[in-house]
Amino acid sequence: QVQIYESGGGLVQAGGSLRLSCVATGQFRGTYAMKWFRQAPGKEREFVAAINFSGQQTNYADSVRDRFTFTRENAKNTGYLQMNNLKLEDTGNYYCAADMSDLVGASLGPWVYWGRGTQVTVSS
Repeated sequence: QVQIYESGGGLVQAGGSLRLSCVATGQFRGTYAMKWFRQAPGKEREFVAAINFSGQQTNYADSVRDRFTFTRENAKNTGYLQMNNLKLEDTGNYYCAADMSDLVGASLGPWVYWGRGTQVTVSS
């Protein structure tokens, strides 16, 4: 059974950094992209970043490009989202998804596994 676990969230001041981790466990039938989405209170979930299985393709939301970096270590089944220069508007619950389409678009394929999320709070 595939499970996704996120960690690394917390409280940080604006301008600070956090690194989120996404661990995928279980038996995958094929390659998969890892994707991060976030949801702030009262707002819809939004795409943050994606990386394909090989790690050679990434995609970022305009709001985080040049501040966030997504990498992965397949030997550890883990993806890392390095978040620098955090802003108040980055606050939200961050969810990791394993998308079996292995595409890095902001949309999701038909077969996706989700984690339960990790909270990121940026204070002034």
